Amino acid sequence: MSVPIGRDERGSVAAELALALPAVVLTLLLGAGALGAASRQVSLQDAAADAARLLGRGEDAGAASQVVVAAVPGANMSSTAPAGLVCVRASVDAAIGGFMVIPLVASSCALAGGL
Repeated sequence: MSVPIGRDERGSVAAELALALPAVVLTLLLGAGALGAASRQVSLQDAAADAARLLGRGEDAGAASQVVVAAVPGANMSSTAPAGLVCVRASVDAAIGGFMVIPLVASSCALAGGL
Protein backbone atom coordinates (compact mmCIF):
# COMPACT_ATOMS: atom_id res chain seq x y z
CA MET A 1 0.00 0.00 0.00
CA SER A 2 1.49 3.30 -0.99
CA VAL A 3 1.27 6.44 1.06
CA PRO A 4 0.54 9.58 -0.94
CA ILE A 5 3.12 12.33 -0.68
CA GLY A 6 1.69 15.53 0.65
CA ARG A 7 2.32 18.88 -0.94
CA ASP A 8 4.47 20.00 1.99
CA GLU A 9 7.03 17.24 1.24
CA ARG A 10 7.67 18.16 -2.38
CA GLY A 11 11.25 19.24 -2.94
CA SER A 12 12.50 17.73 0.31
CA VAL A 13 14.95 15.47 -1.57
CA ALA A 14 16.38 18.49 -3.39
CA ALA A 15 16.73 20.37 -0.10
CA GLU A 16 18.49 17.43 1.55
CA LEU A 17 20.84 17.11 -1.41
CA ALA A 18 21.59 20.83 -1.31
CA LEU A 19 22.54 20.50 2.37
CA ALA A 20 24.62 17.32 1.96
CA LEU A 21 26.45 18.20 -1.26
CA PRO A 22 28.90 20.73 0.25
CA ALA A 23 29.93 18.20 2.92
CA VAL A 24 30.52 15.53 0.28
CA VAL A 25 32.56 17.91 -1.88
CA LEU A 26 34.62 19.05 1.12
CA THR A 27 35.30 15.43 2.10
CA LEU A 28 36.45 14.61 -1.43
CA LEU A 29 38.71 17.67 -1.58
CA LEU A 30 40.30 16.86 1.77
CA GLY A 31 40.78 13.23 0.79
CA ALA A 32 42.43 14.13 -2.52
CA GLY A 33 44.61 16.73 -0.78
CA ALA A 34 45.69 14.22 1.86
CA LEU A 35 46.66 11.71 -0.83
CA GLY A 36 48.65 14.42 -2.63
CA ALA A 37 50.43 15.36 0.60
CA ALA A 38 51.26 11.71 1.29
CA SER A 39 52.70 11.41 -2.20
CA ARG A 40 54.85 14.51 -1.67
CA GLN A 41 56.03 13.10 1.68
CA VAL A 42 57.23 9.90 -0.01
CA SER A 43 58.99 11.93 -2.72
CA LEU A 44 60.57 14.16 -0.08
CA GLN A 45 61.85 11.15 1.87
CA ASP A 46 63.36 9.62 -1.28
CA ALA A 47 64.98 12.94 -2.20
CA ALA A 48 66.46 13.33 1.29
CA ALA A 49 67.95 9.83 1.06
CA ASP A 50 69.42 10.56 -2.40
CA ALA A 51 70.87 13.86 -1.19
CA ALA A 52 72.43 12.20 1.87
CA ARG A 53 74.07 9.57 -0.33
CA LEU A 54 75.40 12.26 -2.67
CA LEU A 55 76.89 14.23 0.20
CA GLY A 56 78.29 11.03 1.69
CA ARG A 57 80.13 10.36 -1.57
CA GLY A 58 81.67 13.81 -1.46
CA GLU A 59 79.43 15.74 -3.85
CA ASP A 60 78.85 19.40 -3.09
CA ALA A 61 75.77 20.70 -1.28
CA GLY A 62 74.51 22.45 -4.42
CA ALA A 63 74.14 19.17 -6.31
CA ALA A 64 72.35 17.59 -3.35
CA SER A 65 70.02 20.55 -3.08
CA GLN A 66 69.22 20.33 -6.79
CA VAL A 67 68.21 16.68 -6.34
CA VAL A 68 65.80 17.64 -3.56
CA VAL A 69 64.28 20.56 -5.48
CA ALA A 70 63.98 18.50 -8.67
CA ALA A 71 62.05 15.80 -6.80
CA VAL A 72 59.86 18.17 -4.76
CA PRO A 73 59.60 21.73 -6.11
CA GLY A 74 59.84 24.36 -3.40
CA ALA A 75 61.59 22.10 -0.90
CA ASN A 76 64.40 23.31 1.36
CA MET A 77 67.40 21.24 2.41
CA SER A 78 69.90 21.43 5.23
CA SER A 79 72.69 19.04 6.15
CA THR A 80 74.77 18.14 9.18
CA ALA A 81 77.75 15.82 9.62
CA PRO A 82 77.67 14.12 13.03
CA ALA A 83 80.26 11.38 13.83
CA GLY A 84 81.10 9.95 10.41
CA LEU A 85 77.62 10.44 9.00
CA VAL A 86 76.08 12.95 6.65
CA CYS A 87 72.46 13.75 7.51
CA VAL A 88 70.03 15.68 5.34
CA ARG A 89 66.78 17.29 6.45
CA ALA A 90 64.36 18.32 3.72
CA SER A 91 61.12 20.23 4.25
CA VAL A 92 58.27 21.72 2.25
CA ASP A 93 54.78 23.06 2.96
CA ALA A 94 51.89 21.12 1.40
CA ALA A 95 48.48 22.65 0.75
CA ILE A 96 45.45 20.45 1.37
CA GLY A 97 42.21 21.50 -0.23
CA GLY A 98 43.57 24.94 -1.02
CA PHE A 99 42.94 26.27 2.49
CA MET A 100 45.04 24.15 4.86
CA VAL A 101 48.84 24.08 4.83
CA ILE A 102 50.85 21.41 6.64
CA PRO A 103 54.63 21.16 6.89
CA LEU A 104 56.24 18.01 5.52
CA VAL A 105 59.67 17.02 6.85
CA ALA A 106 61.95 14.14 5.90
CA SER A 107 65.45 13.26 7.05
CA SER A 108 68.00 10.66 6.08
CA CYS A 109 71.64 9.86 6.90
CA ALA A 110 74.45 8.16 4.98
CA LEU A 111 78.01 7.20 5.84
CA ALA A 112 80.50 9.95 5.10
CA GLY A 113 83.13 8.92 2.55
CA GLY A 114 80.98 6.01 1.37
CA LEU A 115 80.81 4.79 -2.19
